[in-house]
Amino acid sequence: MSIDIFGFRALWSPYFFVALVLITFAYFMLVTKYRNKFAGSESISRKQSLLFVTFMILLYVIKGSPIDLLGHIMFSVHMVQMAILYLIMPPLLILSIPNWLWSQLFSVSLIDRVFKAFTKPLIALVVFNLMFSFYHLPLIFDFIKTDMWMHALYTVVLFLTAIFMWFPLVNQLPEKESLSGLQKVGYIFGNGILLTPACALIIFASNPLYDTFTDATAWAQAMELCVPASALSGLEISGPELFNGMPPLEDQRTGGVLMKIIQEIVYGIVLGYVFFAWYRKEGGGPDKIDPLPADIKQ
Repeated sequence: MSIDIFGFRALWSPYFFVALVLITFAYFMLVTKYRNKFAGSESISRKQSLLFVTFMILLYVIKGSPIDLLGHIMFSVHMVQMAILYLIMPPLLILSIPNWLWSQLFSVSLIDRVFKAFTKPLIALVVFNLMFSFYHLPLIFDFIKTDMWMHALYTVVLFLTAIFMWFPLVNQLPEKESLSGLQKVGYIFGNGILLTPACALIIFASNPLYDTFTDATAWAQAMELCVPASALSGLEISGPELFNGMPPLEDQRTGGVLMKIIQEIVYGIVLGYVFFAWYRKEGGGPDKIDPLPADIKQ
């Protein structure tokens, strides 16, 4: 059965799309026309513009396109959403914000205090991975997936903890650097280790863990998060198995494997840049250790 039966609004989230367009417009107005209102502002680079646009496109694809609907039907798609949303998108957002704008944000004492507290490497590492792991405990997962406000709140909070987790690795403000090159290598390895238990729980479970992907009633409740109630009430569907060609356990294990593979690829790429930057510095290269190529910073 095709997911087209859920309707245009559920498939393409037009209001969400309009909101993202307005946010993108506001961002470019802020960093171009109105940037002179901020002390020390500079022209935004093409790379930063591209990173921000890429972030917004990914945000729409992950949370506004039919992929979001599929994420409520197939657990494997949901885990790909999680991987992109929390492992790929946060560094894109951090790097797309110019240093002068970060400085303006940190001039607000509340924001500065929050970042100082939650971007301390050990705290950032532990908080994000605990939040991510708790989310995938079956009781918590099914509760969050069937409550619209709790789902929205947890998604936002988890994304913020992902920002805090990535900030020590990729931020470009010299005064906010908290890790040396070698420490960044250890930080990445620590992230990989702490994320493993949640993936192992999903991959090696002997039975499907989540009612919202196996039980028809719980699944129907979860679908209300992305399908208007009026559209859902008029459909005669028994459960996600009508749209998912994989058995629930196989779908669940595939999701865990995909999450782990994406995590290893992302962390591997960042680790490579961090290691070679540290190696160059130890060999008498540039003093500043940066996990990204120089052209991305411009």
